[in-house]
Amino acid sequence: MTTVVAPELDLADLSFWRRPPKERHEAFARLRQLEHPVFFEERRVPLLRSGRGFYALVRHADVVEAGRNAAVFSSEPAVTSPEPPGWVKHVFGESMVNMDDPRHARLRRIVSRAFSPRMLSNLQGDIERACARIVDDAVAEGPQDFVRQVAAKLPIHVICDMMGIPAEHRARVHAHVDVSTAYTGVRPSLFRSLRMAGANVLALLALQRLVVRLGRERARAPQGDLVSALVTANVDGERLTWRELGSFFSLLLVAGNETARNTMAHGIKLLTDHPDQRELLLSDFDAHINGTIEEMVRHVSPIMQFRRTVTQDYDLRGLHLRPGDKVVLFYGSANRDEEVFPEAGRFDITRKPNPHVGFGGPGPHFCLGANLARQEMRTMFRELFTRLPGIAAVGEPELLLSNFDNSVRSQRFTF
Repeated sequence: MTTVVAPELDLADLSFWRRPPKERHEAFARLRQLEHPVFFEERRVPLLRSGRGFYALVRHADVVEAGRNAAVFSSEPAVTSPEPPGWVKHVFGESMVNMDDPRHARLRRIVSRAFSPRMLSNLQGDIERACARIVDDAVAEGPQDFVRQVAAKLPIHVICDMMGIPAEHRARVHAHVDVSTAYTGVRPSLFRSLRMAGANVLALLALQRLVVRLGRERARAPQGDLVSALVTANVDGERLTWRELGSFFSLLLVAGNETARNTMAHGIKLLTDHPDQRELLLSDFDAHINGTIEEMVRHVSPIMQFRRTVTQDYDLRGLHLRPGDKVVLFYGSANRDEEVFPEAGRFDITRKPNPHVGFGGPGPHFCLGANLARQEMRTMFRELFTRLPGIAAVGEPELLLSNFDNSVRSQRFTF
């Protein structure tokens, strides 16, 4: 077991995640040059952390290997880092991201209907109308904060539309999601951690109660929304329980929101800072938008890491792992691996191939909503650049201090 104690390389230390993104990328580049994955010791925080350390998987090949081999690298008991205490699942139920097969496969089979090509095709008109309304509002209000006025609005709107959440509840949904997003940030004190944990518990419980109440209504009187489909359909003799419905809604709101929101917020800054790539995109939007989105996701890595627990003895690049060992898959580092991405720090919308792991990488836990996020971003950028061709970021973004969520709290912009 080897531990790197230099603060600029200590991935378990709060001070590392306070460093500017450029310095963190340089630190990960140094870690990728080491022969074996490095072990990092965690500090214990009462009630909130297990205090167990982890091996950092920072190379693309290691992240892909662990992602594909779920039998060895388990998502149970939890994938977030630091690992939450055991009482959390008893309060909220278990999220499918924290499950292995066959339980994970069962839930994925049931909820995958939400992301079928047919469902996504049916959503396109709604997404286009939502983008038009969002840009209308931004024009009327004037450019202030791209996150608040654009990036944060679209994913929540689409998810609420899919689930059939009534309009009068959507402001509350948005507020609860913001609380959960803030909780993914690293916290400097036990008092603040406990306070934010309490707020997060209340927010997630409120979301789950809302969708369960709606589900009971839809079970009695189904409508043409996803909640109706999930509570009335029977897939191979299986359906979601009320608790599973609540957990899925929480996951869909948080995970489905953050990927598109973070990528769009960082993306407008990337296109501003790289005028040559912006010009290339606008020269033939249809030809380049898909490559632009993939390169944005690679650069941004909207979710920066997930944790796995080793289930059996396993050798990974000369490192012997034992049952119970923890590994953390650092997607942001894998997406900058020079062995896979030549000139990895360069933003290049024509990059091919682009085997990034920004949606979680290959394997059973690849993001179910990846194509929906792509569809949302493709439609929003088309609307923005068609109606506001001069749109650009102004200044530097305000980032959430987090070791998990590469979230932009605000980004000034102009058009």
